[in-house]
Amino acid sequence: MENYDVVIVGAGPVGLATAIGLKACGIDNFVIFDQTTEFRRVGQIVDLLPNGLKALKSLDYAAYEAVKQTGSDFSNQTRSNQDPKTAKWVQRNFQGEEIKSFPMSYDSWLAEYGEGRVSVPWYNLQTTLRQQLTTEQVRANHRCLNLINETETGTIRLEFVTNTAKQINPYAHWSEQQEESPADQSQLKQSTLVRAKLVVGADGINSTIRRLLYQDTPHAILGEPDYSGFAGIFCSQMDDHLPDELKTAIQTKFLQQQRIVTITTDKVNSIENSRIAIFSLKDRWGYFIHFPIKAEELEAKTPEHLLALALEILKKDGFPETIKQLVSFSVPSQMQSRLYYIHRATLDDTLQFPDTTNLKHCLANQSPWSKGRVVLAGDAAHGMPPFMAQGANQGLEDALVISTLIAKVINNEQLSNEKAIADIFDTYQSLRRPLMEKVQQATLNRTPYNQKEKLSEYQQQIYCRDFQQLKASLI
Repeated sequence: MENYDVVIVGAGPVGLATAIGLKACGIDNFVIFDQTTEFRRVGQIVDLLPNGLKALKSLDYAAYEAVKQTGSDFSNQTRSNQDPKTAKWVQRNFQGEEIKSFPMSYDSWLAEYGEGRVSVPWYNLQTTLRQQLTTEQVRANHRCLNLINETETGTIRLEFVTNTAKQINPYAHWSEQQEESPADQSQLKQSTLVRAKLVVGADGINSTIRRLLYQDTPHAILGEPDYSGFAGIFCSQMDDHLPDELKTAIQTKFLQQQRIVTITTDKVNSIENSRIAIFSLKDRWGYFIHFPIKAEELEAKTPEHLLALALEILKKDGFPETIKQLVSFSVPSQMQSRLYYIHRATLDDTLQFPDTTNLKHCLANQSPWSKGRVVLAGDAAHGMPPFMAQGANQGLEDALVISTLIAKVINNEQLSNEKAIADIFDTYQSLRRPLMEKVQQATLNRTPYNQKEKLSEYQQQIYCRDFQQLKASLI
């Protein structure tokens, strides 16, 4: 059985950044396991804002430069003839009037907040961070099944399963594997056991580590994510027969030579309003719609049903005819939907728990981000909808804090000291949870967007912190 100081479950940006942070602190006895059979092109565009980039820069300068270059390359590929210095993301009402906007260029954010902003496809971000580590340190095709606390050895035993079946699609995810008969399953899968002094669960909103951490505890009902009440419908490609006159009409009234615009009503600036973001990147058009909906109303929808639902939402909320016409030219095979879930940093009595047996305990005691030698990070701890673009950025902040604290324990040879481990996990939560409460509240209520002064205050509070000083205080 392999033995490690740290096992990280989840090879998304947060898990990878945590490993990079450990490596930067001189720690090398770690490994990342991820359930995906092969790393493949999945995910949407990730906006890395000043706080996320500052955290990454403080974590490891080489990784920061590589990610910044990846974002720059992506911008150059998608930019039309537009001057990057004047590019901005505008929110407009149905009449095409500007409600608010923010610049898209790196330099504009740098001048305002001391760090820039870059957009990166999720897979490109993952690949860039993976390249900072060795192939032996990042292992795909390992789905975590169980955690066992071995008190006698002061370790956590992790059980993983590997699928050894031959794949039709070498980039397929677990959920896309060929169906196996029960008689064949034992031959197609093999188990792997490893031991770790510490485990970091960075395996996303549907975290297996979180569920295992909370099982058989009063917080068991919080192992699964809570539906936020909102969803998204996306389409990355319009029909080739999209009329030129329709493109011109949308460009003239809404895009106005910009690459992306959000359109919503300006009657009440509330998260309850549906909104559509339309992008035009060179000759490629697409959109994504955010809207409130019951989860069951979006289940098992075919691409054709998704298109019909998108048009129904736009019609119900009174969107202009040109916007509905654009959506009607969607290529059905490119239609996708996503329900937005959340792990709340703070609990209240408005939550709709499926089982109320332990509700009072859960409301009186916040869901822990750690237990014993296991700690959660990123979406596994506090996942939320993408409305304020803070999911990945807050995850990078988690990675900076938790990797620095874990490295401190290892370098001080305190991996057998349970109190020292409990202390660093308490420090991690005390630093991160209060900020996450504010970010989640802003995300769900869009409170900062209601008034210009509140938005400026929010941005200063989130973007302008000194992460180098933070890291120095943790060492």
